[in-house]
Amino acid sequence: QVQFVESGGGLVQPGGSLRLSCAASGMIFSTSIMAWYRQALGKRRELVTHITSDGHTMYADAVKGRFTIFRDNAKNTVYLQMNNLKPEDAAVYYCNLFPPMPYWAQGTQVTVSS
Repeated sequence: QVQFVESGGGLVQPGGSLRLSCAASGMIFSTSIMAWYRQALGKRRELVTHITSDGHTMYADAVKGRFTIFRDNAKNTVYLQMNNLKPEDAAVYYCNLFPPMPYWAQGTQVTVSS
């Protein structure tokens, strides 16, 4: 079955950077639109960004110019480079398909605090 394993989260100061990774299995990764979502405490899960099989990307307005999604089809992995992090970026970050499938993995926690 499909599995996602997210990693790379942690505690970072405002203005800092993190790179998240998501290893996927049990699916045809190379032809799938992959996405990152996030859910802050007490808020609904939201779409952050997605990338098509041929590299076209979309970003939520809140992260444009700061976040970059990219993928390595040979490794079945999608990444999220996050720069200039702000306190409002703090959330649990999940990867999934776009549109998402009902299955959600455990996510990776990003905390932005001084």
